[in-house]
Amino acid sequence: MTETSLIATERIERSILLIRGQKVMLDSDLAELYDVETKALIQAVKRNIDRFPSDFMFQLTNQEVIGLRSQFVTSKPGRGGRRYPPYVFTEQGVAMLSSVLKSKKAIEVNILIMRAFVKLREMIASNKDLAIKLEELEKKYDAQFKIVFDAIRQLMTPPEPKKKK
Repeated sequence: MTETSLIATERIERSILLIRGQKVMLDSDLAELYDVETKALIQAVKRNIDRFPSDFMFQLTNQEVIGLRSQFVTSKPGRGGRRYPPYVFTEQGVAMLSSVLKSKKAIEVNILIMRAFVKLREMIASNKDLAIKLEELEKKYDAQFKIVFDAIRQLMTPPEPKKKK
């Protein structure tokens, strides 16, 4: 893997968000990666809307947009920002984009995005496997190791993001 694709993969991983319990990517992030305008990406999708059922792509609610704005610095309404809430694409939706956007760049970016989703899935599965093994060990040994297991479980829990004042 080249250094450029490694940087792109890291950038993609940071762009994957958890919304409505699904791992998704914003239309604007995808458009930037594909090197097209967000408007052009959405137009291409709407021309092929039958390929994008609700489990592949959905539009955020105003409440979700406000939540995103509080997490990330984005443009404020009325100041040249977006007129409509953004669309987000699930892993399947991103895969379907490759059939809509047919440039060489789109194909390369799609491959990188698919690899990032797979890597994320592997990391989650690995953590589950570790939790199962820890539980088995807990059952095997008596209460004297409970403190050790509790400490390990605490280390496995991801830290809560710090809230900015």
